[in-house]
Amino acid sequence: MAQNMAPLQGIKIVDFTAVQSGPSCTQLLAWLGAEVIKIERPGSGDATRKELQFDPDCPSYYFLQLNSNKKSLTLDAATPDGKEILTKLIKGCDIFVENLHPGAMDKLGFSWEVVHQLNPRCIYGTIKGFPESSTYKDLKAYEPVAQVTAGAASTTGWWEGDNAVPTQSGAALGDSNTGMHLAIGLLAALQQRERTGEGCYVYQSMHNACLNLCRIKTRDQLTLDRIGYLTQFPQYPNEKFGDFVPRSGNQEGSGVLGWTYKCKGWETDPNAYVYVILQRGKKDFELACKGLGFEDWLTNPDFNTADARDRHKQEIYKRIESYTINKTKYEVTAELSKFGIPVAPVLNTREIMTDPNNYDGNTLVKIDQGGKIGTFVTVGVPFTLSNFQPTYGPCPTLGGNTAEVLTSLGYTPEQQEAMAKNGTTAPLADGKM
Repeated sequence: MAQNMAPLQGIKIVDFTAVQSGPSCTQLLAWLGAEVIKIERPGSGDATRKELQFDPDCPSYYFLQLNSNKKSLTLDAATPDGKEILTKLIKGCDIFVENLHPGAMDKLGFSWEVVHQLNPRCIYGTIKGFPESSTYKDLKAYEPVAQVTAGAASTTGWWEGDNAVPTQSGAALGDSNTGMHLAIGLLAALQQRERTGEGCYVYQSMHNACLNLCRIKTRDQLTLDRIGYLTQFPQYPNEKFGDFVPRSGNQEGSGVLGWTYKCKGWETDPNAYVYVILQRGKKDFELACKGLGFEDWLTNPDFNTADARDRHKQEIYKRIESYTINKTKYEVTAELSKFGIPVAPVLNTREIMTDPNNYDGNTLVKIDQGGKIGTFVTVGVPFTLSNFQPTYGPCPTLGGNTAEVLTSLGYTPEQQEAMAKNGTTAPLADGKM
């Protein structure tokens, strides 16, 4: 078996994406061995370079965490020279990726149809906010826009009280999730090209990527339409259900009884909580009762069947919390896990990033950017391959590979100097673009 052969070795990608959704996709492909040439605006580059900076002289962690292992080419593709350069890059690449607003690439002169004519083997990947058929296709899409239109926000959060409002997830369901979905599509297209010899158009909307992760909520809507209630929700059986899936606090999402419980120190630590699940199976429940010390539940008809437990959730929540509240979240996890109970502490970001076990070469990785930045931490390739270990390299400086890329395309130093002066690869001296 070949060891450490990069899966995408020899694949060349022209990356015309910015911010998060596109760069998260192309970074993954770069980590898997593809050569990724990131096109950036001369003088300013990707907007995230200067967004949420920790130092005015350094690119932000936002940029650094999304652009490792890439090459940076500063290019204004609207100039005649810029169009020529991008045309040459497209003719020699395997994948072209963009996430500009709808119509922008067409206006620039590099639509799917044009690119396909230039290079029939080139796979064209695009990220937009919505499917082309969507009512909302013309909306400017940001992370929350995808979440609120895909059902994530309406089904997340509390169902009662002052804060019972639609809530967006802290996870980037609309951005990095979209990038991962596009990566799947591009890899599928590469495999397809092996058989057809021809590239295809891969269209990924933020809305559909987010909706895919809301699949279980569409399952719940089907059930609600059929019987009028949802037994796994905390509102059952005491509250009336409407005609749409409601918010449900911290319930697990499927048929088991899961909830988040206060632990010792919750008064001052907002994450002193643990998640505990009671499974539906008889033997699993017996073990859980033994671990919790609630063996009286085994003979109590209010609790000794899964259906009964669905009807008495609030009593269960209160009693389990009486067990957890005098123990730390780590103690609860250690004790209950011995009995096969699904349980885990609620970890904050600092706890995750300071756990040495997470630095296993993939989960969390340290990248040496050098200079004033030094080393930074990011999330690595989310899966592992038995015969390949990614190399996590630094992010490019703005335009740091411009000369290298242009030279590889056959441009002389004199031509490159002229392009820098005419605004193609560097800002014009008067500041105009």
